[in-house]
Amino acid sequence: MSFKKHVKLGLSALALSISFNSVAAEDPIKVGILHSLSGTMAISETVLKDTVEMLIEQQNAKGGVLGRQMEAVVVDPASNWPLFAEKARELLAQEKVDVIFGNWTSVSRKSVLPVVEELNGLLFYPVQYEGEESSENVFYTGAAPNQQAIPAVNYLMNEIGVERWVLAGTDYVYPRTTNKILETYLMDKGVAKEDIMINYTPFGHSDWQNIVSDIKRFGSAGKKTAVVSTINGDANVPFYRELGNQGISAADIPVVAFSVGEQELSGIDTAPLVGHLAAWNYFMSVDNDANYAFIDQWIEYTGKEDAVTNDPMEAHYIGFNMYVEAVKKAGTTDVDAVKDAIIGVTVPNLTGGYATMMPNHHITKPVLIGEIQDNGQFSVVWETPATVAGDAWSDFLPGSRDMIADWRKPLFCGTFNTATGTCGASAGEMAMEAE
Repeated sequence: MSFKKHVKLGLSALALSISFNSVAAEDPIKVGILHSLSGTMAISETVLKDTVEMLIEQQNAKGGVLGRQMEAVVVDPASNWPLFAEKARELLAQEKVDVIFGNWTSVSRKSVLPVVEELNGLLFYPVQYEGEESSENVFYTGAAPNQQAIPAVNYLMNEIGVERWVLAGTDYVYPRTTNKILETYLMDKGVAKEDIMINYTPFGHSDWQNIVSDIKRFGSAGKKTAVVSTINGDANVPFYRELGNQGISAADIPVVAFSVGEQELSGIDTAPLVGHLAAWNYFMSVDNDANYAFIDQWIEYTGKEDAVTNDPMEAHYIGFNMYVEAVKKAGTTDVDAVKDAIIGVTVPNLTGGYATMMPNHHITKPVLIGEIQDNGQFSVVWETPATVAGDAWSDFLPGSRDMIADWRKPLFCGTFNTATGTCGASAGEMAMEAE
C-alpha cells in the first residue's frame, strides 16, 4: 500500500473518530428520578420529581454541563419498597442513567442500596434519615440525626422544659433507629424510662383517636410533655386533625415533627396546629435573597401562586448543584471520577450559607426549629449559630461509637472501626443482610 493511501486511510479513521466523539459529546447526561408519584408517599415525593425536572431545565438553559444537555428519566416506584429496587435497576441497567435523584423513606433507600452498589450508580438522597450508613455510591443531602433529631430534643429540653417524651413514628427503619438513638440520649440525660412513651403505626395509618387519647393521658402526669414525631407520609394529616379534635394545643403538648413540612401542611387546616414545631435545615419562610429567587422560580415553574417549597427540595437543589460542580471538576460523568471529585465540593444553600460534601458523603447543614403559623408556614424560633457536619454513625449507639466513614483513599471505607482498625461490610451488603 502506498504512503498516500496510508495517509488517506489514517485521515479517514481520524475523521471517523472525531465524528464519533462529537456525537458522544452531544449525548445527553441522563438523570434518573426515582420518586413515588402514587401511593402513600406521593404527598411528599411528587414535588421532588418536579424539583429535579426544574433544575434540569434551568441547567440546560445555561448550556448544560460540559457542553451536554441533561435529560430526565422519570419512573414511579409507587410507594412500593421492592419496586424501588426494580426501578433503580431499570434506570441504571436499561436506561443507562448517569445519576439518580430519589427516595424518601429509608426502607426504599435500603431496597435500592444493593442495586446502586452492584451497578456502580450514583444516588443523591434528599431526606432526613436515621444515619448508621455510608455508601460509596450514595450522597446523603438530608439530615443525619445529629443535624435534626438531637438538636430538636435539646431545644425541647432546654428551652421549653420538657420532662416526658412521646416518641411517635411510622413503623419502619428510620423512626425505629432514630427513636433508639433518642431513647439512649434521653436516658443519658437523666430521663427515666417511665417518662418515655414509644409508639409505632403503619404507613397510611388513619385512625388516631385511641393513640392521641393515650398521648393526652401520658401528658397529664404533671410534667411538661412533648411528642417527637417521625410519622411519615399522608398519615400526618389525620394525626394532626385528631390532635385538634381532642383539643391538644402546642401549649399543652407540643409536637416537633421531622417529616412534616410546608408541602404536608398545604393539605390541611393549620389553625389548630399553630405553635407546634418542626425541625429541618430549611424553611420556605427563611429571609434570604437566594431563597426568594428559588421560590419565585418554583412558582413560575409550577404556574401556581400558592406553590410551597420545603427542606427536601432544598436538599435536591444542593445535591443537584454539587453533582454539576463535580462533573465539571472531573471533566466527565464517569461515576468513579465524579465520586472522587465531589468530596470537598461546596455550593450555596438557600438559607444564606454554604453546603460542603464531607468525606463520609454527608453534607454540612444549619439546623432550624420552626413554629407552625396559621398560613401553613413556619416561623424560625431557633437555629444553630453555624452549619453542622452530618455524622454517618451515631455517638449514642454502642455499636456505632467507634465507627467512621471516609471515602478518600487510602481509607475508602464507610464502616471503619477505629477500635479494631478494620473495614466492615458495605452499606448494600448490610441492607441485604437485614432483609
